[in-house]
Amino acid sequence: MKRPEAIIFDMDGTLFKTETLLIPVYHQVFDQLRLEGLYSGETPPEEIILSCLGMLLDQIWKKVLPNHDEVVHLRADELLLQLEHEGLQEYATELYPRVAETLMKLREHGVRLFVASNGLELYVKDVAETHKIISLFEGVYSAGEHKTKSKVELVRLLLDNHGVNNAWMVGDRSSDVEAGQKNGQTVIGCAYAGFGAGIELDGADVLITSFDELIQLYDEAF
Repeated sequence: MKRPEAIIFDMDGTLFKTETLLIPVYHQVFDQLRLEGLYSGETPPEEIILSCLGMLLDQIWKKVLPNHDEVVHLRADELLLQLEHEGLQEYATELYPRVAETLMKLREHGVRLFVASNGLELYVKDVAETHKIISLFEGVYSAGEHKTKSKVELVRLLLDNHGVNNAWMVGDRSSDVEAGQKNGQTVIGCAYAGFGAGIELDGADVLITSFDELIQLYDEAF
């Protein structure tokens, strides 16, 4: 593989062990929706929300709450953002093993590091700040901030804004694979999170089973 000038990372399921925050917050969201009379019945299975990681929020609620209207979806959005912000201080959330150390080593090698996430701006930056990795990134891009309609569009904007020609796109979902491929970049698929179906990473140039494998890949690239 060609050695990259920059590496672009997805957040959920790539850098951040999302379920350490999302699962307790997910149940809080539905508890509040029930209190407000916007939802009744049991909370949808956790597997549904986990399978939606990597999607835009409006797509997520259409899948989690397919029989509810936009009013409920928008309120769920508000609650999710508020409770995730609070939960990052309340819960013992985690990055994947050796994420911080690996990012620091890549920076020492002169690699420009970025985040590109389909999440909301406050959430994505909150995670990076809480886990003290935000200073390692030259840019933290989110669909929420830039109002992009796909990860392809978000990555194209990032590449253009920062004059990046040769990058690795690192992520765990099909949207990351598509974003790398359609922007002409190498795709590293993260097979350690286990979200979604096995076909999620079809088309990735390389699969890794632990985050720190990126160092060996970088060292072996030319």
